[in-house]
Amino acid sequence: MRNLEGKVAIITGASRGIGSAIAKQLSALGAKVVVNYSNNAVKAEEVVEEITKSGEQAVAIKADVSNIKDVERLFSETITKFGKVDILVNNAGVILYKLLSDVTEEEFDKLFNINVKGTYFACQQAMKHMEDNGRIINFSTSVVGSMFPTYSVYAATKGAVEQITRQLAKEFGPKKITINAVAPGPINTELFNVGKTDEQIEAIRQMNSFGRIGEPDDVANAIEFLVSDKAQWITGQTLRINGGYV
Repeated sequence: MRNLEGKVAIITGASRGIGSAIAKQLSALGAKVVVNYSNNAVKAEEVVEEITKSGEQAVAIKADVSNIKDVERLFSETITKFGKVDILVNNAGVILYKLLSDVTEEEFDKLFNINVKGTYFACQQAMKHMEDNGRIINFSTSVVGSMFPTYSVYAATKGAVEQITRQLAKEFGPKKITINAVAPGPINTELFNVGKTDEQIEAIRQMNSFGRIGEPDDVANAIEFLVSDKAQWITGQTLRINGGYV
């Protein structure tokens, strides 16, 4: 079913991994898709090419979400290209694995600038430009529900994202725009696998109910529901997508 026919979706950080899967899935449902990226133009164009080869419409737009001017330009270029914005998926983010004693101010600021500031001001642009009955999806993490050493800064940024999502729900309500967060558990992406041994990955695999690592499409499937008309009564919520991980 092409239930997103005529919709325009911005997916930040969409050149690979979960963002790429979301872009492809929403385009298959009929949405015109903006594949945002900050550095990897080649990968972003590969995603666009795959989408356009299937007969759908997509464009890659470079923008650093930690820079407010770039976020403003991301929206203005989207509107210039496709005329409007109906869906925003704030997927762009970075992670850090460090003990409290080792975290630098620069690292702290980088994570908050991308994960929190980027999400917040993209929502601000959505408030200015998004069509009525729009959909916003922010990205948290299931780590927020855990207690793991080395995740303190990352989990703090995602806890902030969950509160941003809750607190903005009623601000977006008059325009009938829903805003929700998703909180994936471990997902089989390049970012997840870097630096982990086979033994570590196996241990993580056994921590959920199904004995496997999640796939990007597991997240994209949940987002497909949240951006659909069937989710019009769901807002200000966080959905844990983790196979019973926490």
